[in-house]
Amino acid sequence: MRTVRVALANIRVAATPEESVLLETSAVAEASREGAIIVCFPECFVPGYRWPGTTPPAPDPVFLQRAWADVAAAAGAAHITVILGTERVTDRGLLQITACVINPDGTVAGWQDKGQIDPSEEAIYPAVATERRVFTAGPLTFGVVICHEGWRYPETVRWAVRRGAHVVFHPHARVAEPGSYRPVTFADPANTFHEKAILCRAAGWNAAVLSTLWAGRAARGGSGPQHRHRTTCVAVPNVSDVERCDAASRRAA
Repeated sequence: MRTVRVALANIRVAATPEESVLLETSAVAEASREGAIIVCFPECFVPGYRWPGTTPPAPDPVFLQRAWADVAAAAGAAHITVILGTERVTDRGLLQITACVINPDGTVAGWQDKGQIDPSEEAIYPAVATERRVFTAGPLTFGVVICHEGWRYPETVRWAVRRGAHVVFHPHARVAEPGSYRPVTFADPANTFHEKAILCRAAGWNAAVLSTLWAGRAARGGSGPQHRHRTTCVAVPNVSDVERCDAASRRAA
């Protein structure tokens, strides 16, 4: 049985869209140095998630094209597959949450657009996808399920697993609401349902489901990791056994 290593990029929120690209390309190189074959970033990490009630810069297709090219170049230099959480402007002029999957040679393998939108996102990201796909990296076949899709729609994980996915990556975005409960242990009964939802997705379809968001305290999915990124070993083909590697980065965000 072969074991491969993947990285979940739990890195801090960037102050600007430009900084998001610098943080991402740095983490791509570091994940490769630690032996990962894939690194997955949070939802809309580039240029940054558009939180309701905030006024971020208007969508900039020129900046996005340049940012994707920079990340692709970093992936090619590091020989690693990258799952880039980002946004794009559709042909209809609508803003779409998406993940760009970049091959280890720097070419774009394809896109997984978000198909199930949280009600709070509908006015900000009105585009809704209707197609799903799976990707490959070395011996791994994997799918991508973005945020709300993974929490609320188990069929999105099932779709990928039924088409051969060993692993389903789950990039998402969340910050703690004021006064919300802050769990300090895994599977804390007082935590929200989100942590349990991911456990159910993995157990229900016998696949590894790997969820990642920004570093820091989070209200959903357990206490926010403080590492720059963490690496996870996945055994292929028996991916029901997933272990956290001791080689995870120890640098605080």
